[in-house]
Amino acid sequence: MDGLQEAGYVVYLANPAAMQQYAGLKYTNDDTDARWLAHLLRLGLLPTGYIYPKEERAVRDLLRKRSQLVRQKTANLLSIQNLLTRNTGQAMNGTQIKQLTPATVRECVAFPEQALALQVTVAVMQHLTEQITLVERAVHARVKLRPTFQALLTVPGIGRTLALTIMLETGEIGRFPTVGQFASYCRCVSSTKLSNGKRKGQGNTKNGNKYLAWAFVEAAHFAIRYEPQIAQFYHRKRAQTKLVVALKAIAHKLARACYYIMRDTVPFDVTRAFA
Repeated sequence: MDGLQEAGYVVYLANPAAMQQYAGLKYTNDDTDARWLAHLLRLGLLPTGYIYPKEERAVRDLLRKRSQLVRQKTANLLSIQNLLTRNTGQAMNGTQIKQLTPATVRECVAFPEQALALQVTVAVMQHLTEQITLVERAVHARVKLRPTFQALLTVPGIGRTLALTIMLETGEIGRFPTVGQFASYCRCVSSTKLSNGKRKGQGNTKNGNKYLAWAFVEAAHFAIRYEPQIAQFYHRKRAQTKLVVALKAIAHKLARACYYIMRDTVPFDVTRAFA
């Protein structure tokens, strides 16, 4: 794709999830598919996707690697919690697990095999923490928040790394004409098919950007901790529905607020977002 653009060709990125195949052929191949795409383009009906700028793609991919490392670190932390609960009957929170050392691990369990399992898992977690820090330093040194996205730092739960993730995964905010389209791209809205007010099935829940979905859920976790008004909204929602649904409701509201923050370059107003 980059080579074609550099050679002067106009390139379109077709969206197959939004495209209907031509049903008038008995069989299809690359030639017939290309002819059908050209026909849709000529009619102005070809659904296209966003081609991300080449110069920012490497940093975006580096931040995606960070999110993968964070998930691996969380998986190891949960593994330690599970092992301790099963073998000792005692629960240990994340802060306590992060403070474990090879010496203190031996005191947590009775058998040396269990201690070894804990030691290697703690060592993996510590190594992942070092690599995550290394990636964050590299990203912060290579890219800064653009003025349009600087106001993201006013949102509770969004720090520099999450703000950079949202900026790099969003791209140009102008490509989303409405806040609903941005929230849908962030996977913050339900995917249902309705007919006469009745549910007739479910759409493609994987449509959208999984990294933005992760970023806003992560921001929701921190916002609940540090913003009392958001915490009150969460607890009210939690009393009415499941924990995951309540958390996604916070993420949805944060995504909608961030859309207007990025579009209008205004600071976050908790009274408008969580009235």
